[in-house]
Amino acid sequence: MPTPTKGPRLGGGPAHERLMLANLAAALFEHKRITTTVTKAKRLKPYAERLVTFAKRGDLASRRRVLGLISDKGVVHELFTDIAGAVANRDGGYTRITKIGNRKGDNAPMAVIELVLEPVSPKQAVVAEATNAAAKAAPAAEAPAAEEEVVETEAAETEEAPAAEAEATEAEAAETEEAPAAEDKK
Repeated sequence: MPTPTKGPRLGGGPAHERLMLANLAAALFEHKRITTTVTKAKRLKPYAERLVTFAKRGDLASRRRVLGLISDKGVVHELFTDIAGAVANRDGGYTRITKIGNRKGDNAPMAVIELVLEPVSPKQAVVAEATNAAAKAAPAAEAPAAEEEVVETEAAETEEAPAAEAEATEAEAAETEEAPAAEDKK
């Protein structure tokens, strides 16, 4: 798991902090969004995202590892079946923290942490595909570009030849028209 920050822990001791994060993660996976303090939400984010990554892996070792942290089998099952399937094509960023103001009683800054279950934006997928295609096409485009220049010069030469032939035939036609006219004058 992510290394804990130095300084005071969330619940007093490291064991209590681990239990608190596990309970917050279980509540997050069960309800898909929870309201908590900003500090707890920031500490929960990497913990929950790591568990989602294990769920995406989906093997027995990953399931047992998550079961060692979250004791509720129903929540773990939901994590591995529903949540992992919903974020299968997402590379990261499975949670979102939104600050909502201060709590009325003690003025503690509050936040909503929720799972991002929406599919990845099609525009982002198209942009990613376009950049990959452009990267692959860049080396391949350099070789055909040189071939296109050769083809273009050959085409230009062949275009010039018919134009010259057309001018020559027009000149011959003009001479033949002038020749009978000159004979008539004699």
